[in-house]
Amino acid sequence: MQRSLADSRVKFRHLQCFLAVAQFGSVQRAADSLSITQPAVSKTVAELEAILGVRLFERGRHGAVPTREGQLFMPHASACVSALRQGVDLLAQAEGAAAATLEIGVLPTVAAVLVPPVLRQLAEPWPRVIVRLATGANPELLERLKAGSIEFAIGRLADPERMVGLSFEQLFTEPLIAVVRAGHPLAQGAGLPVTSLDAFPVVLPPFGTLIRQSAESLLAAWGAPPLSAFVEVLSVSTGRALTLENGAVWFVPQSAVEYELAHGMMVRLPLPFAGTGEPVGLIRRSDTQPSAVGRAFIEAVREVARERMAAVADRKAAKKPRKSAANTTRAPARKSGRSKPREH
Repeated sequence: MQRSLADSRVKFRHLQCFLAVAQFGSVQRAADSLSITQPAVSKTVAELEAILGVRLFERGRHGAVPTREGQLFMPHASACVSALRQGVDLLAQAEGAAAATLEIGVLPTVAAVLVPPVLRQLAEPWPRVIVRLATGANPELLERLKAGSIEFAIGRLADPERMVGLSFEQLFTEPLIAVVRAGHPLAQGAGLPVTSLDAFPVVLPPFGTLIRQSAESLLAAWGAPPLSAFVEVLSVSTGRALTLENGAVWFVPQSAVEYELAHGMMVRLPLPFAGTGEPVGLIRRSDTQPSAVGRAFIEAVREVARERMAAVADRKAAKKPRKSAANTTRAPARKSGRSKPREH
């Protein structure tokens, strides 16, 4: 088929359905996300394959997997959909009548501390905006970003093979800590016997995540034996409930429990080893540019991140011991070169 004829027949609905199936790996889940029927999605994708003259998916027991041609086509389809959204957003801002739409992904462990102040800043230049916020594990956010269902993500730097076609801009670092509820037996006294850990539920980040590796490093440095029972969860609300109601020991990024720590609901355990700071950053596709509202959101994210890092630096400076006046010895006064006049 001639290229010009194919170009004229490809419609926005074709690209939408193609990207949804590529993202979810399932025609049914793609249909659910688009609020249309499964036959409609299958028909639309089949139309696109007929127009392009190639198979875009291999369909089998494991769902719909993009073919080599589908993988080649995916970034261009995503760029086309993104460009159209940018144009709509620009018109929305110029007219002031229609609300712009922004679709982003955020790690659940940082959403609570970043999203509220960012949206407060965004409300001034963009008073009418619909924000669709997706939370999930880092690999899920990266897949959504590559499929074009979100404009950018706030997540963690992944392995090089997962970051192909993506850029990472570090915003801040956050340590992984272990917390318990106020009054917990492990929070009493200065000592922290590792053998007592088996007496309480332990909540860990999911296996395969970077913060799980940090949690395992903390446990190893603590000298903890292999755990016989634990709960894996990324949900902040579930981890919070297990800690406050079940007396669990929760290994969690510090930003996720800042409110609880500040209000005395939880206590940080004095582990003998401090976890290394895990970088959190802005992840974007290398082949697309953010929309107008997306640029405003990104600037707000950067500003909030700068304020956060400055506050952390101030707290660290305040904790440094200061020399007391009583312990400070004054240096002897320097003698003047002019001699005191003799008394006669």
